[in-house]
Amino acid sequence: MNDKPHLAKMRRLMREALIEAEKALSEGEFPVGALIVKDGNIIARDHNRKEQTGDPTAHGEILVIRKAASLLKDWRLPGCELYTTAEPCPMCMGAVIQTRLSKLVYGAAEKRFGAVETTAQLAHHPMLSNHIEIYPGILELECEAVMRQCFCRPAQESQRR
Repeated sequence: MNDKPHLAKMRRLMREALIEAEKALSEGEFPVGALIVKDGNIIARDHNRKEQTGDPTAHGEILVIRKAASLLKDWRLPGCELYTTAEPCPMCMGAVIQTRLSKLVYGAAEKRFGAVETTAQLAHHPMLSNHIEIYPGILELECEAVMRQCFCRPAQESQRR
């Protein structure tokens, strides 16, 4: 089987998530962008909005899951794919488990809060559907570069994360 078209599609969609991450950075948020894709179409896109909203759950992944569930009028999202520029945290992985997504694609490993493989290793948790495909490291260097920009800001700004 030729994986090149599949990989090219994941890279193209991750570039869209990176656009959202750049928006987050320009708005003073930690730069994580996320998308939900169904049948090859982006049905929800957003980025972290914790600072803007004062809501600790306003992670990009949670926001796109909420949008997709509202659009599809169902909390279950089989056949949907989540693209995110950073490895999801435990809260976001909980949402992935609950929604029964078909695919999770992420860019950069998140050394402190990443819960897929880095810290909590929820990719191997028995509650995770056997039907979910997980693809780490898609456009990893580009995703890491956006996150590093956040850490280059003056100390008073970076302490707000």
